[in-house]
Amino acid sequence: MAFLTCDYKSAVLGQNVAFNAVLPEQTDQPARTLYLLHGLSDDHTNWMRFTSIERYANDSGIAVIMPNAARSFYTDMANGRCYYTFVAEELVAMAHRLFHLSSRREDRFIAGLSMGGYGAYRIALKNPDKFCAAGSLSGALDSNRLARSDDWEGDRRLILGEQYDVAGTDLDLRFLVNEIIRTGAPKPRLYQACGTEDFLYSANTEFRDFIQGKGFDHRYEEGPGDHTWAFWDTYIQKAIDFMLSA
Repeated sequence: MAFLTCDYKSAVLGQNVAFNAVLPEQTDQPARTLYLLHGLSDDHTNWMRFTSIERYANDSGIAVIMPNAARSFYTDMANGRCYYTFVAEELVAMAHRLFHLSSRREDRFIAGLSMGGYGAYRIALKNPDKFCAAGSLSGALDSNRLARSDDWEGDRRLILGEQYDVAGTDLDLRFLVNEIIRTGAPKPRLYQACGTEDFLYSANTEFRDFIQGKGFDHRYEEGPGDHTWAFWDTYIQKAIDFMLSA
């Protein structure tokens, strides 16, 4: 595998940005690609620093693209930058210009932890023609609960402005699931995992129960663990296996 840190001037964000990339060295075929998203207090370096993602990518023969999206929740922020558009559109296009990546939907995946779990699901559900599978590890999957939380006041104002109810909008994962059903769009395959001691455990079991019976290929797994890299290092391997299994 090759490991690169890439810097360029983002037209969407209006600033210099960086992302990390792990790439197969055998490039006779365009690579299947996983876009891998960080959590709220992290950046584009954390997956490489705290997990063996390079080894897992090598074992699977995939490319991994790891962007920095600050504390944006992968949204176009009300009082900040347009990180959703940056990741879902500009970054994907830039990665394809720079590297030998497959453009087929069935070869493109997205996953993340915590804030990145929400971001991965939201991006896949808003772009079901672009991503065939998404993975959420300890995902912050209940955006309505977050929007009403006083503990999240500073970030909430930057991301949402004065909006305190996101139900029925494209910030609500349940709304996006129902929109896919309503429109008949292709359903991304969904992998979900959470530790039983995680503070986001109830939000995860509630989403697990919500998605059942809606026709999605959805796998839920849980096990002992908190909101830690030890848990995510184990379950990102399971997520990759699930996403590649089709």
